Amino acid sequence: MPTPLFELRNLTKIYGGGLLGRQASAALDNFSLTFYEEEPKITTIAGESGSGKSTLANLALDFIHPTEGQIVYKGKDLGKMSRTERFNFRREVQAIFQDPFGTYNPFYKVDAVFDTVIGKFKLAHSKQEALKLTWAALEVVGLRPNEILGKYPHQLSGGQRQRIMVARAFLLKPRLIVADEPVSMVDASLQVRILDIFRDLKENYGISFLYITHDLSTAYQISDDIYVLYSGSVMENGNVDDVIQDPHHPYTQLLVSSIPVPDPDIRWEGRTTSSASELTVKAANNGCKFYQRCPHAMDRCTVSPPPAYPVGPSQFAACYLYADTQAAVVAIDRSPVGHVAS
Repeated sequence: MPTPLFELRNLTKIYGGGLLGRQASAALDNFSLTFYEEEPKITTIAGESGSGKSTLANLALDFIHPTEGQIVYKGKDLGKMSRTERFNFRREVQAIFQDPFGTYNPFYKVDAVFDTVIGKFKLAHSKQEALKLTWAALEVVGLRPNEILGKYPHQLSGGQRQRIMVARAFLLKPRLIVADEPVSMVDASLQVRILDIFRDLKENYGISFLYITHDLSTAYQISDDIYVLYSGSVMENGNVDDVIQDPHHPYTQLLVSSIPVPDPDIRWEGRTTSSASELTVKAANNGCKFYQRCPHAMDRCTVSPPPAYPVGPSQFAACYLYADTQAAVVAIDRSPVGHVAS
């Protein structure tokens, strides 16, 4: 049996409510996912603005705390970790963010990015050893150290700055990297290069990725599996090839249809026009959150949220369209994609 590395167990994050009288809103609702020690993988969390992607990233990084559920690293609940265990978690679970410039202090040379990490985590015993580690990390991400070190952030391109952030994360030899929209602010050619680096880190160094994106084309390029979120809930998940090539949930179908294709004879319908947070159903008695936008909406969708139905060997869709094709309602253990618990 594979050993769990990182587990998100039934995470829910609710904002609002309380004494101020604001309406409570679930930014993330009962989400579960597991990464395994022996099976590094790239898992994508995809969806529109307001779907809960960044909330999930912040929860995974322990920047915010869940309203319900657990975050478990190497069998230990984050909320019950000792100072030493939390320190190790901070080292082994790293982050790469969207803005490759906002991460830097413009008054310091980029060398400080590496010096700070090396000093905080005591990775080297001498300046020479520290420089050797920095050079090695830069070379792993395809940068020439003599062209990077000694420069200020504004002297480097966006792609170089983002790859430095990947190198900084790699320096710590992490087991998991949470990458929140890491290529959304660089051009297409650099996107391909950075995503290739992610794949290389997974295959050659055993590093898993939680890849957060609104862009299904990059998800398809890099991922092993995918979770499609809408207003904090999973609409569909499974092997990325299955979900993108044969989407079953109406929301996933909508997202996939909005991906532009390089064929002038095929009309691109464009991106979806509304965010998940704008049109979430409010009068459906806790029913399906996609009800108001769904072309197949049924009365039963307003009563209770649909469970996740298996629609393929490793694919699940939370939609009543598939209820009548199943002998029974099947609840998914979302941790190991493709494993179903009865």
